[in-house]
Amino acid sequence: MTLYVGLMSGTSMDGIDAALLEIVPEGMRVRAAAARAWPASLQARLRRAAEDSERIGLTEYGRLDTEVGVEFARAAQQLLQQASVPHSAVRAIGSHGQTVLHRPSGEAPFTLKIGDPNIIAEQLGIDVIADFRRRDVAAGGEGAPLMPAFHAAAFGAPGETRAVVNIGGIGNVTLLAADGRVIGFDTGPGNCLLDSWARAHLGRPLDAGGAWAATGSVDASLLERLLAEPYFSRPPPKSTGRDTFSDAWLHLALGSRALPPVDVQATLAELTAVTIANAVRHCAAPLTSLFACGGGAFNADLLQRLARVLPGTQVATTADCGIAPEHVEAAGFAWLAHRYLTGQPGNLPSVTGARHEVPLGALYRGRAL
Repeated sequence: MTLYVGLMSGTSMDGIDAALLEIVPEGMRVRAAAARAWPASLQARLRRAAEDSERIGLTEYGRLDTEVGVEFARAAQQLLQQASVPHSAVRAIGSHGQTVLHRPSGEAPFTLKIGDPNIIAEQLGIDVIADFRRRDVAAGGEGAPLMPAFHAAAFGAPGETRAVVNIGGIGNVTLLAADGRVIGFDTGPGNCLLDSWARAHLGRPLDAGGAWAATGSVDASLLERLLAEPYFSRPPPKSTGRDTFSDAWLHLALGSRALPPVDVQATLAELTAVTIANAVRHCAAPLTSLFACGGGAFNADLLQRLARVLPGTQVATTADCGIAPEHVEAAGFAWLAHRYLTGQPGNLPSVTGARHEVPLGALYRGRAL
């Protein structure tokens, strides 16, 4: 039995998720999990950095890298204390870091994360595996999404075609074919625009359960303009981020129209559901089951929209498969740390578009050699 800690903060930037993953020859299970909210001022600075990356200076970048690393270390410490697990019992920590910019195409493709893993290794005395995405980009891939490999290991069922949909700030889908093939890519906005619009018009961090969106009406014209975004028609492999689906992107589509804010929220929810459904229909045989994870798995209105646009498909959450929706991504990075330390590739070229399989991550020693 080997224990790994996984740390993750997604594009929603609502907090750090930490999971303690137990791996045995027969499989794996999440032993414990914890969530740590970002300090409000740091969260605001992170969102500004992601929304306005061209203006962030090197000094602010360096400070954010350090401060995020400290918060990640605290999240791991919080998890181990709650689980009463000594540091010596943990083989390694898999830390995703915080994405601030993701541009995997062009003349100089890159993906940029912050959250210095040296700080985590130093403060906890545990080996850290971090920087999971850049080797895949170096091999010609998108560097994302990385979770489909974990989804296949955790949720695949031989002879059954399933979809696993992570609805974080950005949505991504994993299609697990009955014959073992795995397809995955980012679908577009998940919660990022929904949460941002709720912050602006409700004064709350999110529209809990989608209750507000459920009272609005979808504006067909706005939905059509949003769906005209070229990203949606690009064939996979593909990935995206907040730099594409920003608040400015939404306001450009709105133009001078003064729609009721609740109708915009309903339209954004429909956009998330429709783009996920389009992705599933484009790449998979008829599904029997779709399992949602991430924060969107707790949005009842969004799940109802998914069920409506995917008739005949059972829409549930990954809790039905043994891992709570809010723990999946953190557990996935713990699993990727295990893959690195056992000399196994972490990427799926069929998903990221890389030329070949590669090890993902780099080792930051926490213990004396």
